[in-house]
Amino acid sequence: MKKPLLILAFFGSAFFIQAQETVLITKDEVLAKVIQENNVLKISEQEVLAAKGDYNQTNAVLLPNISIAHTGMATTNPLMAFGSKLNQEILAQTDFNPLLLNDPNQIQDFATRIVVQQPLLNFDGIYQRKAAKAKLNVTELQSERKQDYIHLEVDKAYMQLQLAYKTIDVLKTAKEAALENKRLADNSFKQGYLQKSDVLAVEVRVTEIDNQLQYAESNVQNVSNQLSVLMNDGSYQILQPSDSLSVLTNDINFESLPENRKDIQAISSASEAYKQMYKADKMSFLPRLNAFGTYELHDDEVFQGDADGYLFGAELKWNIFEGSKRFGKAQKSKAEYEKSKLELNQYKAESQVELNRAKRMLQDAKNNLELTSLALRQSKESLRIRTNRFEQGLEKTTELLMAETQYAQKQLEYYATIFQHNYAMAYVQFLTKE
Repeated sequence: MKKPLLILAFFGSAFFIQAQETVLITKDEVLAKVIQENNVLKISEQEVLAAKGDYNQTNAVLLPNISIAHTGMATTNPLMAFGSKLNQEILAQTDFNPLLLNDPNQIQDFATRIVVQQPLLNFDGIYQRKAAKAKLNVTELQSERKQDYIHLEVDKAYMQLQLAYKTIDVLKTAKEAALENKRLADNSFKQGYLQKSDVLAVEVRVTEIDNQLQYAESNVQNVSNQLSVLMNDGSYQILQPSDSLSVLTNDINFESLPENRKDIQAISSASEAYKQMYKADKMSFLPRLNAFGTYELHDDEVFQGDADGYLFGAELKWNIFEGSKRFGKAQKSKAEYEKSKLELNQYKAESQVELNRAKRMLQDAKNNLELTSLALRQSKESLRIRTNRFEQGLEKTTELLMAETQYAQKQLEYYATIFQHNYAMAYVQFLTKE
């Protein structure tokens, strides 16, 4: 019974080790795969194609409508029978016999009909086409802005992964120091220089670092999974950035909100679409001019056409009154157009406030970066002094532990501030991208 358990344990360990293997990645590789495989971007592409389909439907305002039909019938209806003979060009003198006119024999008629309808002047349709074009432009701009947002999400997740590995490095170093302190404490306890409570305090510190390491490693897996979702990678491998977290520097010109930012242009195009729809509703009060034509083939046998004829003409149609329906529709479209202009102004104002907040966030991160860097240097020097004094028996264990804990915390704070600074810079770039 023990042998199968040992085999299962061996394969389980092998699977665990394989599952924990890391894959080195660069941000450029992640971006390339995200652009190619990301589901959000693919959905956005389909939305653009759907909008193009809506726009192509408006070609009916300019292009003809052509249909072909083949029908067959048999009738003894006097009027239909007489008309069918006329269409087949087989009417004879005997067909004018009143008896045959009133009670004709059954006649068969097979007709092939080609119908062409050509719009000439449809003013409302022209403006509806312009509105559809504006809506297509909205969808394309929104799709491009989604790419910018996904790029920001990749930057954020990649920097989070860098921070997670930095956290692990700091905690591993802290653990090595804690283990060394434990070794010194054990030796001092054996020599009678320390009490058991001091040794237990060092052991508690080692356990705390182990717990923090476990959370940090779980965070690596969480962020790796987040990047896998962005890349649409179902393997969910443990990823490791090829470069380390460091302070980014970039000159950003963000004096004012760019008017040609994709999302602002999208809302402006949406307002234009409402404007064109309002014009289309007003133009619906005007008459429409359409041309039409028909070509027919008739025979008493299926799919034949011994007799043919054509008809063409034009129709000027003007719906004078439709129970005030058009008045209400025009009123609604005007209100929607005015609403869209207000929404555009509101969005610009909110975007400017968001940019101002991001600028302050970036400046705060820069200031905090200087403070945490200074605090890190000070805590490092304090730890060095207290470690030397502890080795000489001149420092209490609690003081050493406090210095070691503070140094680890200052390291984590420093790297977290680097992440905040870099993300704030990336966010400002996102808000100012034209």
